[in-house]
Amino acid sequence: MEQAVPSSPLEQVRASIAKAARIAGRKAGDVTLVAVSKTKPAEAILDLIAQGQRVFGENRVQETQDKWPAIRAAHPDVELHLVGQLQSNKAEEAIALFDCIHSVDRPSLVSALGKAQDKLGRKVPCFVQVNIGNEEQKGGCAVTDLPALLEQAREAGLVVIGLMCVPPAGIEAAPFFALLDKLADENGLVQLSMGMSEDFETAVQLGATHVRIGSALFGAR
Repeated sequence: MEQAVPSSPLEQVRASIAKAARIAGRKAGDVTLVAVSKTKPAEAILDLIAQGQRVFGENRVQETQDKWPAIRAAHPDVELHLVGQLQSNKAEEAIALFDCIHSVDRPSLVSALGKAQDKLGRKVPCFVQVNIGNEEQKGGCAVTDLPALLEQAREAGLVVIGLMCVPPAGIEAAPFFALLDKLADENGLVQLSMGMSEDFETAVQLGATHVRIGSALFGAR
């Protein structure tokens, strides 16, 4: 009996995640698909929700405030993750809006998020973002600064669940994913937010627990 060919982009991405997980001796259910819906209209998001997708990622606080209240009111089981850079002065809004923050990367943001959590009485799981390729233009803490930032985050009361990275563009991502996995292991963390549309299969094979997929689901921006 022939297997059904995945028809929608969501089915295709899920099938690719399952295949990559199988190659690595993992279960597809160990990987959370974060559908990155930045710049996309509510109609496109609702279409994915209708297909069963429940975890979405946004890059900006303001866009999320404008777009998501009505969607979340209709679909309270949807999780919303912040996957873009966060300004410290937006920390309180981020704690109120999001169920997970993937981009904690500096002491000032750690402090702001800790104060926001205390004020709002809400704990939000966080990933610490590592500048894995040591690129000046990218967010993320330096590899050498990671242990100190993790200690500061814990002292501030943040719930750090793992590490996140965005590898340099245009070169093989696998060594960077492997390094993030090693850093997580050295620091007692088990979750890894890594892999986007062009490299998520590699990320899954190297231990990703969260993949952040935009264009493969929604089309080019």
